[in-house]
Amino acid sequence: MSARPRAAWPLVAVFTAGYLAAYLLPTVVGRLSSGLGLSPAQAGLVGSTLLLSSATAGFTLASRVERHGPRRLARWGLLLAITGYGGAALTTLVPVVVAGAIVGGLGSGTATAVAASGIAAQRDPHRASTLGLLSVSATAGALYLTIPHLGGGHATPLASIALVAALVWPATRWLPGGSGVGAGRVVEAVGPLQPLGGVEGVGSSGGRLPHRRSGTVLAATMLCWSLAQNALWGVSGRIGLTQAGLTEVTVGMVFAAGLGAGLLGVLGAGALGARLGRAVPIGAGTAIIAGCVVVSASARGLASFAAGEVLWNVFYPVVLSYLIGLSASLDPRGRWAVLAGSASSLGVACGPLTGSLLSQYAGYRGMGMVLCALLLLIAGPMSVVALGGRVPARRATTPPTVALAS
Repeated sequence: MSARPRAAWPLVAVFTAGYLAAYLLPTVVGRLSSGLGLSPAQAGLVGSTLLLSSATAGFTLASRVERHGPRRLARWGLLLAITGYGGAALTTLVPVVVAGAIVGGLGSGTATAVAASGIAAQRDPHRASTLGLLSVSATAGALYLTIPHLGGGHATPLASIALVAALVWPATRWLPGGSGVGAGRVVEAVGPLQPLGGVEGVGSSGGRLPHRRSGTVLAATMLCWSLAQNALWGVSGRIGLTQAGLTEVTVGMVFAAGLGAGLLGVLGAGALGARLGRAVPIGAGTAIIAGCVVVSASARGLASFAAGEVLWNVFYPVVLSYLIGLSASLDPRGRWAVLAGSASSLGVACGPLTGSLLSQYAGYRGMGMVLCALLLLIAGPMSVVALGGRVPARRATTPPTVALAS
């Protein structure tokens, strides 16, 4: 039996630790505002700084995971996350909290870079990314239900992220200790989840980055895609309270339902697999999300607000899982997976500010129309790149080794 299925779970664990900060960002920002007396804009800026720090780590490490070794980098990333988020949770001094968020963000980005490179080395990157999204969604959901019962203040969500990083640490022993994550990729994958262009550059840290045009288009569109999602997410609470006329409790229940719907979306993406290829889920899913954005931004009551938010959360993880799998297929060494993921993190970081500015000058409905147009505009290029992802792989000239063997 192949060691591949047994070797995938450490990547899922590291993926969860790396992505968790972004998933908990709304509660982190809210607690920074209420617990430290920061204005919403100041708290949002701290959250954006955290995500920018994470994206910076991803861009820096895009081509260096093999050189330094996945196990070593993952442990450094988790250590930075534990130290940064844990230190920020232990103090009320704003400069120290900000510094801790930056250090923690670097750790999250490092862990995500290792996970993305490893996922690219899997025979089925989409399945691996779906498992990662399911894990981080479930973890975030459990924390969203638990954190409100553990008292107020900024410490609880930050300490939770640090605790998850500490719990994931033992899993790193099953990651490769040396170089060559991408070198072990099995290239005889069958069906639409095959790597593009075979094994060009595999096993060499200095190999030429393949499919530069497709990768660049994908990274740019993923930045815009994530920006649009988080522009809406950043102002959804205000839409529910001020425009839809809902209470804070009702808005919270809608968000909880949306998170549960997101878990169903992840399960649906895993069940769908490669049956429709990548282009249809990415293109059609993005178009549906665009419609959900307009519905949510135009909501005047509970029904329209809940419909837009819940449906949006169903399709968001579906499309994201296929985008992660697509970026992994562009380079079997995982460099495009890391670069596209880091570009997505930049979009996540800039989203709340974009949503605030658009809603301020164009109103919520105007913001929704702008974001809808942006999503429809990028759906085409992403689908074109996804169609290219079905090019059959060339066979390696040397026998491949088993990926991710410990």
